[in-house]
Amino acid sequence: MSSGGTKTTLSVIKADIGSIAGHHKAHPDTLLAASRVLAEGKKKGIIVDFYVTAIGDDIQLIMTHFRGINDPQVHELAWDAFKEATSVAKDLGLYAAGQDLLSDTFSGNVRGLGPGVAELEFSERPSEPVAIFMADKTEPSAFNLPLYKIFADPFNTAGLVIDPKMHSGFVFTVLDLYEGKAVDLSTPEELYDLLALIGTTSRYVIKYVHRKDGEPAAVVSSERLNLIAGKYIGKDDPVMIVRLQSGFPALGEALEAFSFPHLVAGWMRGSHFGPLMPVGLKDAKMTRFDGPPRVLGLGFNVKAGRLVGPTDLFDDVAFDEVRRQAAEIADYMRRHGPFMPHRLGPEEMEYTTLPDVLKRLEGMFRPFDLGYKPIVKHEDLLE
Repeated sequence: MSSGGTKTTLSVIKADIGSIAGHHKAHPDTLLAASRVLAEGKKKGIIVDFYVTAIGDDIQLIMTHFRGINDPQVHELAWDAFKEATSVAKDLGLYAAGQDLLSDTFSGNVRGLGPGVAELEFSERPSEPVAIFMADKTEPSAFNLPLYKIFADPFNTAGLVIDPKMHSGFVFTVLDLYEGKAVDLSTPEELYDLLALIGTTSRYVIKYVHRKDGEPAAVVSSERLNLIAGKYIGKDDPVMIVRLQSGFPALGEALEAFSFPHLVAGWMRGSHFGPLMPVGLKDAKMTRFDGPPRVLGLGFNVKAGRLVGPTDLFDDVAFDEVRRQAAEIADYMRRHGPFMPHRLGPEEMEYTTLPDVLKRLEGMFRPFDLGYKPIVKHEDLLE
């Protein structure tokens, strides 16, 4: 159990505050700046432990504490870490310094201010293994398919069939990001209803997964920067926490969900579909066409709030074939150039920089007799 019998909170908060040579890789000096702020927070007793890392241009703050989710002091500590890192980024002339910080002042919670947030509060088991997945150049729904596989697909997760603690299934909380609504769907009973929603990745995102006894199993950051800022300023680059073993999926079952490099939205300028490539820390950087979209996995054990680890989960030859497939898919998709299905559909492109280009063409169109009267208008397609 955690200190004093209280629950442990694992908070992962991320932001792009600037990177070297374009949208490529966070500079080590910015990570050091963030680490110094968190170290001071640990000294003051705000957090118990921390680990700072990065994937691509996103800095990831992994913190443990006993304050619960949405704690103002923890969020302010993260905000201060990003502000300090931004200051270093500006001194170094890094690209897009402070990009994800959409406000100059902290207002009690970083949610809605730009950074992505995933937090899980739980009572520690005697051994508490967790996996933290961090993606770059994609959106929160990039984790929809892996989460479905981890917690609802018996072909991926054998424990759903043979482990009595998992056999009854899990409950998924799905968000409608456009309407600000949520629905809880129980699997396997409501499996088809779940799939009817989460396959529409532009709108629906899995936020939480719980066991049917209420025990939290997973959480994903759900911030959509374009919906917060009202324009495209960068992709959302989500983070995810998954609890493992002893009533939850095994580590190998969680990792197996990333053995298929499925297509996700994002990549260059947030405007293209591309394969999600699982990589180790040494390859957690963006290169080809600012990508392809990548996911990094780190494994920890949590003991009395202390982080034990990490281990670099995808830095292994077992994932070489997945990476090869992802590279081949990247080749195929790139050959489409500016054409769909490589480029996103119109409903997603509305939140990129393309509309600014199309405005110049509006006055050049002239009436044309199609031979029929269209029933569906362009605006209807975007609802």
